[in-house]
Amino acid sequence: MPMMPSALEEAEVSNVFTSLVNPTGITIVPCSPTAKPLKTITDVKTALQQGRKQDLKYILRNNAWPVDHPIRNQLWPLLCMQHQNEKSSNSIEGFYWEMVKQVFGTMELPDKPINLPPFVEPSHCHSYYLTHKGRAAVDRVVSVLGYAYPDIVYSPTIYSICALLLHFISEEECYNCMVCLVVCKEKTFITQTKLLYEVTWKTVMQISKKHVVGALRRRENWRNSMFCFLFWLQKGPAVFLQRHCNSARAERIYVDWIWWIFQGLPFQHLIRIMDCFFHEGIKVFYRTAMAILILFYKNSSAPTSEYQAEIQKNGVESALLKFCKEMPVTPQKFLKVAFGIRGLSSAYISRVFIRTEMVLKSKTVISGSRQLVRSRSSENLPNSQSQNNIQMVSHTLTIREGAHSPGPRTLSMGIFPVQNVESVILAQEDLLTLWSWLPVRITMYTPILLYTTEEHGCSLTTFYVRVEQHEPTLLLIKTCNNEVFGAYCSSRWCERNQKDQRGNRQAYFGTGETFLFSLYPERAKYPWVGIDADRVEHGAELFMAADTKMITIGGGDGQAIWIDENIRFGKSDACSTFNNPPLCPGGDFEIRVLEVYGFKMND
Repeated sequence: MPMMPSALEEAEVSNVFTSLVNPTGITIVPCSPTAKPLKTITDVKTALQQGRKQDLKYILRNNAWPVDHPIRNQLWPLLCMQHQNEKSSNSIEGFYWEMVKQVFGTMELPDKPINLPPFVEPSHCHSYYLTHKGRAAVDRVVSVLGYAYPDIVYSPTIYSICALLLHFISEEECYNCMVCLVVCKEKTFITQTKLLYEVTWKTVMQISKKHVVGALRRRENWRNSMFCFLFWLQKGPAVFLQRHCNSARAERIYVDWIWWIFQGLPFQHLIRIMDCFFHEGIKVFYRTAMAILILFYKNSSAPTSEYQAEIQKNGVESALLKFCKEMPVTPQKFLKVAFGIRGLSSAYISRVFIRTEMVLKSKTVISGSRQLVRSRSSENLPNSQSQNNIQMVSHTLTIREGAHSPGPRTLSMGIFPVQNVESVILAQEDLLTLWSWLPVRITMYTPILLYTTEEHGCSLTTFYVRVEQHEPTLLLIKTCNNEVFGAYCSSRWCERNQKDQRGNRQAYFGTGETFLFSLYPERAKYPWVGIDADRVEHGAELFMAADTKMITIGGGDGQAIWIDENIRFGKSDACSTFNNPPLCPGGDFEIRVLEVYGFKMND
């Protein structure tokens, strides 16, 4: 017979939740008497201090601390604070309350509701078991976070994560933890724009098509039944299996994937998921979503299943949410399914995420409002202007050099014919052709000659110093055989230094607005192949790459433009990204002149 808890232990349990929580509705599932002893906060601290990240993962995934276990008062802040960096150093004691006083003028909780920041999704402000005072505290934390980090544009999960933290830690600790999650660069915890939120559900949709099927095949005798889950999900509820259902319905199911977790799952399941999330990041949510789909299929594929009736009555979305709320397995069994999915590595998820992000960014740039997608630094970046200021290029286009300015030469639309052309690559006819190929908004701006081998020498280091902060850029090459070609590069070259979630430098960057061109001996423009395609392979999404030894434009089965570190030799192949032929007949070339232009606003 298990020992009865002492009075001291009962007192500790009653103090697990903060004063902001009404615990009467929380279901407490005690540990099994036969379960192994649970790890302590000391075990977690030791693993963290010794850098044993894999051991820490194992501890968090496999120790079934019940929802009322006192470890989370220390565990969650410890896990969050490991992700802090110089931008989260404002988590010093008292800083939050100074911010509260600055934002609200008082440290007292207001009686009236607080106007939440626009990044919050009003229909998904889940407060779980917080009291009225607790909900007001969440509102205040979220508001201060929005004030301190105005770059957060859209982040519907922030409210729910804050509310969960406040069940176990103080308001100030909650804010400090959220700061660490928001500014963390090594891992993604919280998406902060609508674009990235869209990337997450599309990522879930893509990985589910591969990994849910694989998991089901391994777990049971796979049959091509009419209830095959993915077919069912693509075609819609059972009542529509006999006829085609457009993809918008299936996508709608995935759009709400994060609410399967934050709105649907029982509290005890959600808390165990958060134990892992605060260490591993958003990939835990991806695995959670896959586990929900796997278990949902297994529990709803039979025609007599109650969820089949719900599907026929209210649709798949309603049945899925009902299943989440009634999750028939324990939290630990659920995590075992989630972390038992094979091949769903962080690297794989990151690749799918980045590829999806690149495609969405490219399509936004190409088919959107003709505003250039801004990178993290807005220096020298064109802004949108009235279309009335756009002038069509004519024969009055000139190249001129400032008479008294030592700065870069400018290429601008003027009222005089072309005179004293300084570019050794562009003739007037070439210039007019090239100008007509640029995105319309770019023709509003004045090109500036940032770099030329004629004046600045043949050094990739000098190239980066003079060019890397400008977006977009126009790269022009004239070979020793007089071929003339180049590329319009949509992103800053300094993005070569950006790192992925694992801290590895990303190989390729840029967007689908990048294009190639040839002016001699052939005149041709080669846009990204994805402009007119709904789906392209990864090899067709390789726009720009660079390091200390080379720069590359285009990839997949060849490199459209490759230039060595001395900016002397290069090669041009056909590539998948632009479906181009080699830009020079021989493939290999020697550079006579290379010029790079940026763009600035007209005075």
